[in-house]
Amino acid sequence: MRLSQAWIIARHDMGVFRRKRGILYGLIALPLGVGIGFPLLIGYIVHSGGTGRLESYLPDLVNAFSFWWVIGAAMLPTAIASYGIVGEKIERSLEPLLSTPTTDGEILLGKVLAAFIPTMLAVWAGSTLYQVIVDLETSGPLGYLLFPSWGMAVILFLLAPLACLYGIEFSVIASSRATDARSAQQYGTLVFVPLIFLYVAGEIGFVPLNTTNLLLISVVLGVLVLALFYASERLFRREEILTRWK
Repeated sequence: MRLSQAWIIARHDMGVFRRKRGILYGLIALPLGVGIGFPLLIGYIVHSGGTGRLESYLPDLVNAFSFWWVIGAAMLPTAIASYGIVGEKIERSLEPLLSTPTTDGEILLGKVLAAFIPTMLAVWAGSTLYQVIVDLETSGPLGYLLFPSWGMAVILFLLAPLACLYGIEFSVIASSRATDARSAQQYGTLVFVPLIFLYVAGEIGFVPLNTTNLLLISVVLGVLVLALFYASERLFRREEILTRWK
């Protein structure tokens, strides 16, 4: 596999995505919404409740809210990955690429990088804002800083990248079977179901989203990503795309 070819495809796709306002707005709106909205909610809870009870529930609540960076990392690339295959097919820009000597693996890697890089940059930027505001809101009443923490490090540098790859690979599989971008994106929304379940479980305390459990979730998600990558490679057949999508 030639990484240079995959990078050429990734750069081309990222240039196209910058001109798609819907995709660009999503990359900005979700990180800003989570990065500002949840800290303000935490601040409201802190300033409206008794300070003596904060240590008993606030860290677990912040851990649950922090898991939204995992959900966001899986959510943001679905539109990019879906457009990268189905959208380009509809606009007649995919066939010339599929007709080149570039291998299927190089094309897939380029599409993955084009969705992965902007998503993770948006997640890391938004999460930095999130951590700063949370610390500003909670450090006084608690007497210590909640961030940085090992749990947040696992979320941002292990679990969120895996969730991003999970969302991308799932969308690639859906796009390989769909014939229009809307249906591909609708199939891609199924990717959120297990992550939303984990968030709710963490919110109610059924599955505490502590560092140990986050590492266990990362292992399971890593295995799932490998399985989806293998499946996406098997399902992405350029000959079928060129002949079937008319």
